[in-house]
Amino acid sequence: MGIPAPTHTRTYRRLVANTTINSTTLLSTDYLNHFNEVIMLLDLCTDMPEMIEEVKAWQPKTYAQHFRDSVFSHKTLAIAAYDHAPPEYRIPFDETVAGLDRDVTAAVTRVSAALAAGNQGMADQIIRTASRKLQQGVDKASGIINGVSVPPTDTQDTAPTPVMDQADIDKLFA
Repeated sequence: MGIPAPTHTRTYRRLVANTTINSTTLLSTDYLNHFNEVIMLLDLCTDMPEMIEEVKAWQPKTYAQHFRDSVFSHKTLAIAAYDHAPPEYRIPFDETVAGLDRDVTAAVTRVSAALAAGNQGMADQIIRTASRKLQQGVDKASGIINGVSVPPTDTQDTAPTPVMDQADIDKLFA
């Protein structure tokens, strides 16, 4: 019979001490660099539209894929600890990451369409909106990783972000 999960969690909490892996959640903010990279590249498209090719090359990566591909000094431990992250952190983290992946994919599609149509102004608006939304997702994921309760995005003190759905964008190109 195996060791009960809480013992594994306690073991991993000891193992991650003195690393950048959070000892409560067993998650690492290093993973968020994957999203920070694409946000930065997307933002560059306002001044350098040709950067859209770099943005299009970005692909979602699972937590484990990110660390396998990284030079993070504790990458093996980060992957193993993730498997033992308490569900009260891992489930909302995984849901937030899935949302970020969907949001990046949607933004890339919309920005690419605007640029292909020669509408830099529309592309810039989509980029601004998408960047804010993606940054909010990264902030939420960071809060989860650090064991902090993060209020829903719609209750934060930020100005409302105008969001255009795909039908509105399609009308502009018709």
